[in-house]
Amino acid sequence: MENKRIALVTGANKGIGLEIARQLAQAGVDVIIGARDASRAATAIANLATQGLAAQSLSIDLNDHASIASAVDIIASQYGRLDILVNNAGIVDALDGPPSTSAPEAARRIMDTNFVGTLAVTQAMLPLLRKAPAARIVNLSSSLGSLTVNSDPTSPYYDARLIGYNASKAAVNMLTVQLAQELRDTDIVVNSVSPGYVKTDLTGHNGFMTAEEGARLPVQYALLSRDDAVSGKFVEASGITPW
Repeated sequence: MENKRIALVTGANKGIGLEIARQLAQAGVDVIIGARDASRAATAIANLATQGLAAQSLSIDLNDHASIASAVDIIASQYGRLDILVNNAGIVDALDGPPSTSAPEAARRIMDTNFVGTLAVTQAMLPLLRKAPAARIVNLSSSLGSLTVNSDPTSPYYDARLIGYNASKAAVNMLTVQLAQELRDTDIVVNSVSPGYVKTDLTGHNGFMTAEEGARLPVQYALLSRDDAVSGKFVEASGITPW
């Protein structure tokens, strides 16, 4: 048990998060499913159990700093460290849209969860990540967070004008860049990973990829060995994504 890596995956009760949890468990990692809803987390754990995979859950809400602090206490008491943090939890909002029409309150809700919440969780977990031999932080980003992609008329995502969501992922990328620089003299690496356009509840089950396919790259970066360790990168399945 002590030699197994410990991973927290936020928003892991369904979609890409659950698939990331599954693939990490298959790789022999002790997985903690972070979720707002205890019943949905229990369903996710039961789902994994049907495949002979064990996981535990804890309550964590990116907009509730008390729940984040409680999650830190639970992980600290049970494990004493955290080897892998996958910042997967995120939202979209029906009132989001192009800059001319998006509801400002929708943009605020998205930013509060996708960026500020991710920042809060990462800050809270850093002391536990520092206690791991070589911790890994994976921030789930999106090609929609790339300023280059947003300004490229030839990009398939050029018309995906969701100012709140796209800006939130650009902000997550800024977190990746600055945190990687701040941690450059440690064994903690942090990267932004775009899973691709995946068929999940978040996308209305539109997309080009299954959750299983979308989870592979985040899992790869969560499991980076010391020899393969890179930090401060923005990647997708086809390679490096332009900022």
